[in-house]
Amino acid sequence: MRRLGDLAKLTAGELVGSGNLVIEGVAPIAEAGPGEISFAENLKVLAKYKDQTQAGALIVPKEAQEVGRPHIKVANPRLAFAQVLQEFAWSPDVKPGVDPSAVVDETAELGKGVIIGPQVIVGPGAKIGKGTILMGGVYIGAETVLGENCLLYPHACIRERVKLGNRVIIHAGVVIGQDGFGFVSLPSGHVKVPHIGTVIIEDDVEIGANSAIERGTCGTTVIGRGTKIGNLVQVGHNVRLGEDCLVVAMTGIAGSAIVGNRVVLAGQSGIAGHLTVGDNCVVAARGLVAGDLAPNSFVSGFPARPHKENMRILAAERKLPELLRRVRQLEQQLASILEDDIQIWEAPEDEE
Repeated sequence: MRRLGDLAKLTAGELVGSGNLVIEGVAPIAEAGPGEISFAENLKVLAKYKDQTQAGALIVPKEAQEVGRPHIKVANPRLAFAQVLQEFAWSPDVKPGVDPSAVVDETAELGKGVIIGPQVIVGPGAKIGKGTILMGGVYIGAETVLGENCLLYPHACIRERVKLGNRVIIHAGVVIGQDGFGFVSLPSGHVKVPHIGTVIIEDDVEIGANSAIERGTCGTTVIGRGTKIGNLVQVGHNVRLGEDCLVVAMTGIAGSAIVGNRVVLAGQSGIAGHLTVGDNCVVAARGLVAGDLAPNSFVSGFPARPHKENMRILAAERKLPELLRRVRQLEQQLASILEDDIQIWEAPEDEE
């Protein structure tokens, strides 16, 4: 339970209405009830829902007028809503200390306040930074280092000699540091290429459920500071992914690709191996990057090309049925004309 005035201070917003209004929860604007707060990201959303929503209070853009209920005006409603959600978020369902069923090697080092859940395995020489939480079934390989205040959800697997920075969040089912997909193909079969490199995950990275980050063949796979990775993402061996990137679900990055800072890879997009993607690029959903991209590129399509060009191609494709119909008509007309001309040219001389 929070009071609206406290939430206004938290978001550095302008309070309109009673600061003593009790807020018991947070909900989407179409579902919120009288005791809950929601948000309208822009004036269009506010106009659509302000007379329909049952929310007790709203977070709205600074320029909003006549909201019709207590509200908080802010410059960035989505950011303010995230701050309010954090106030109502629950803590991880873990007990302090080390669960009796956990297997922690005697040579492992645990920092102050580390929490280790049921059936966790921590290998020889591993180091776990202070305040880090390992939930049930997590595996930490030998000589792996985890920074401070990390959170690893159930059944995350962090293999040997991997390094995680501070405040890293790893969701359920993630595997970091498995071998890459490397084989030498011979007539007799495929010979495995050993992967003896490592993975470095820098500070403030978050990796979504069931994603996989391969270790380097030799050398390092790097995920840059502040990068956020969605569910079911594949990052190949020796990839270098820059800082503050957004990698959306089901994206794949092939081995040895270099991706710059603040790059956005939308859902189901892909980058072929050994390519370079410059800073601030955007690859639209299902885009396949098959060549190097200059900084600030916005591409889409399969293979990916400049977005405006790809949109023109898609628009032209929609006209193909009509174009084909017209071509068939022209072919028929041309055939008829040619047939008449042939008959004229082939007429007997005595008919001339």
